[in-house]
Amino acid sequence: MAAEPVVHVIDDDEAARHSLAFLLDCAGLASKTYESAIEFLKAVPSLEPGCIVTDVRMPGMSGVELVRRLKALGVTAPVIVITGHADVPLAIEAMKAGVADFIEKPFDDGAILAAVRSALELSEGRDRMLEERERVRALMETLSPREKEVLEGLVEGKANKVIAFDLDISARTVEVYRANVMTKMHAGSLSELVRMATIAEVGGLGTGD
Repeated sequence: MAAEPVVHVIDDDEAARHSLAFLLDCAGLASKTYESAIEFLKAVPSLEPGCIVTDVRMPGMSGVELVRRLKALGVTAPVIVITGHADVPLAIEAMKAGVADFIEKPFDDGAILAAVRSALELSEGRDRMLEERERVRALMETLSPREKEVLEGLVEGKANKVIAFDLDISARTVEVYRANVMTKMHAGSLSELVRMATIAEVGGLGTGD
């Protein structure tokens, strides 16, 4: 199934890079190191799932700039930023840019490992959510345009007879479409169907594809 998650470590300080990689290895966590944000960005197209640990101050591109660039590229891996004790404003800026956590130097081994494990759990949760979203969207593609309209009505909380009125069809016909939707979506209940539609971010199904 899914490959082992990787902790991507970015730091221009070679000793700090190797020290953190060694710590992660001793904790049984796979890691890869990069000497700059630019080098890491080159690896993004083939990036293994996991999390990112980056120093906030680096030549060429700072950790904050990297976080913004990753967001623009659609990279969802959680980011932990390592800051110096004088970098609190930068840490706050990084949090606003969307980092999962920040750790101040000098940091305790236990603190960084706890932050990494938390980020990996967050990453795994996101991956599962994305997989579920793709599964639901694939099921929705099997629905006819009329079935999508009925689904949209159900998600909006409308009763069968209201949906029937909106679509100018009989309530009995809505019931048939509703049953078809439940079957095609593999939904065991209306609440499950609504949950699935919410995951897929349904909206405007009647006019969508």
